[in-house]
Amino acid sequence: MPMKTPWTDKVDINNPLPEYPRPQMARANWMSMNGPWDYAITESSRQPASYEGTIIVPFSPEAELSGVGRSLKSGEYLWYHRSFVIPGQFSGMHLLLHFGAVDQCATVWVNDRQAGSHQGGYLPFELDITEYIENGMADIVVRVTDDTEKSGMTRGKQRSRRGGIWYTPQSGIWQSVWMEAVPDSYVKDLLIIPDFDGACVEISAEIVGEELAFAQFNGESYMLPAVIPVPGFEAWCPENPKLYGFTVTCGEDMVQSYFAMRKFSVEKDDKGVPRLFLNNRPYFHNGVLDQGYWPDGLYTAPTDEAMIYDISTAKAMGFNMLRKHIKVEPLRWYYHCDRYGMLVWQDMPCGGRSYNPLIVTLPLFTNIHLPDSLHGLFGRGDSQGRAQFKSELGAMVNHLINCPCIAMWVVFNEGWGQFDAAKMYDFVRSIDPSRTIDHASGWHDQGVGKVVSRHVYFKPYYFKADKKGRAVLLSEFGGYNHHVSGHCFNNKNFGYKSFETPAQLEIAIEELYQKQIGPAKMEGLAAAVYTQLSDVEDELNGVLTYDRKVEKVSPELMRKAIYVGN
Repeated sequence: MPMKTPWTDKVDINNPLPEYPRPQMARANWMSMNGPWDYAITESSRQPASYEGTIIVPFSPEAELSGVGRSLKSGEYLWYHRSFVIPGQFSGMHLLLHFGAVDQCATVWVNDRQAGSHQGGYLPFELDITEYIENGMADIVVRVTDDTEKSGMTRGKQRSRRGGIWYTPQSGIWQSVWMEAVPDSYVKDLLIIPDFDGACVEISAEIVGEELAFAQFNGESYMLPAVIPVPGFEAWCPENPKLYGFTVTCGEDMVQSYFAMRKFSVEKDDKGVPRLFLNNRPYFHNGVLDQGYWPDGLYTAPTDEAMIYDISTAKAMGFNMLRKHIKVEPLRWYYHCDRYGMLVWQDMPCGGRSYNPLIVTLPLFTNIHLPDSLHGLFGRGDSQGRAQFKSELGAMVNHLINCPCIAMWVVFNEGWGQFDAAKMYDFVRSIDPSRTIDHASGWHDQGVGKVVSRHVYFKPYYFKADKKGRAVLLSEFGGYNHHVSGHCFNNKNFGYKSFETPAQLEIAIEELYQKQIGPAKMEGLAAAVYTQLSDVEDELNGVLTYDRKVEKVSPELMRKAIYVGN
């Protein structure tokens, strides 16, 4: 039987995930387009004459919650169709059709006219469909292709032949679809840059149309762009996640937004040891790896409540940071991290052709770090694929740049599709100089940046200072495995060290932090990221089961273990 989470049966198939998808750009005049759509899977690129059945958007066809339970193969076409009447209150306004994410390549038609297309399975796109509306009706068709690793495009932890650390591939629409009605002049985007030391925030707006934009904050109005004073502010941190709300108007358009006052940096502490700093003070990142997979929805959490559960449970266990691993979440996930006070290390989803295990794991066993200018060795011989990755990397940073919770950008992981990491570091830095950047998590360090990132699984961890004077991150460790009968994806049992009973697992985790992490923190370790938050398919190394029904480790013990050495 398919695995269920506590939220599976709470999904309203006619209105799943009904919450407004973009909390830092919230409008009142909108409608969700989640719910039943027609679907078909074909071998032809021509629109089908009829459809096979109904799919529940935004769940991919491979997910149980979609109602389909069928995989999209390389070379096939996935089609969506829905017709609807434009609400009367939208009359005379511009209609913006938003897609949170569609994996991998999408083309959209409205009333038999092509309205636009998009490449990349992890980022949003919007289309102004006003000119395509006929007689107050919209007939929408979306065509999707997804070649997973065969295309060389970004794919994350998906693989056509799942197994081990690679998971069931998913395709199509997997984040919310919605429509907004806006006037001729409207706010297209915001850029929010808090200046912690200057006690102010810089806000600018990208505008469509001729009207000016104004921000209303603390009883005052400021024409944008503006530097707005925030005197006597409360600093945002995991212990006090203070958010400040403001409003932006542009003619008749109005959006609600928020910001936080915080600062991320790498500095030396009073002993001369390089550390991660938060708000001008050393701050140890007690993290856990978070894959963001669900047995019922795959990439898509079944409900908003489910997303909150993962974040709040991690915090209850004492973690103050989630490393969002090789995935970009819906914006509501980051909003919950903002308001609950959870730091985020944001990974870029990996891409490229098939990876050579001997190449990507070479530093693990030999301490040899290959130059990533050797593109072919890393599955990056395709120049078009490299260009697509850079484009998506920049788009991801710009997409999430306003989220207060994001403390670090992680460009590459363990050599998966890695290339020119030093140049990618500079590229990310040019977009966002306010955050720390890990250019190569785990292996194949290219010697750049302010942090060095290491993964240790098969041997004890001992702190070793970086010769280049960078802050040292233990960005993956642990991965302890425990099988909980009745709460596993299958009979496989992948992990880095197995324990038969919950008591044995808890003792081992406590000893791991006491004997290795605690002493390393005292010597200079700046962050530690335990693997991982939940089981995922074959991987049984989560502190939660895949269905989120069992806590393998008690929050009390986890908190006690994590804070050893403080």
